[in-house]
Amino acid sequence: MKSINIKLSLAENVKTFVNTVNRYPYDMDLRAGRHVVDAKSILGIFSLDLSKPITLEVYCDECDDLMNDIQSFLA
Repeated sequence: MKSINIKLSLAENVKTFVNTVNRYPYDMDLRAGRHVVDAKSILGIFSLDLSKPITLEVYCDECDDLMNDIQSFLA
């Protein structure tokens, strides 16, 4: 499992992020404090506090292709 901090401050960023992660077969969650949502769910993401960095948890160790695609969202 890999965990990285990301920042999704604008609605357009959330849309782009969800479109990007949906291209990958990995299971992913976003964690903000004690709240956890599916990283592929746009409605779930909007239920989080997006004013602070959130943690992306990818349940796969070999996901370098995904990490390259989401470089612009890293906090």
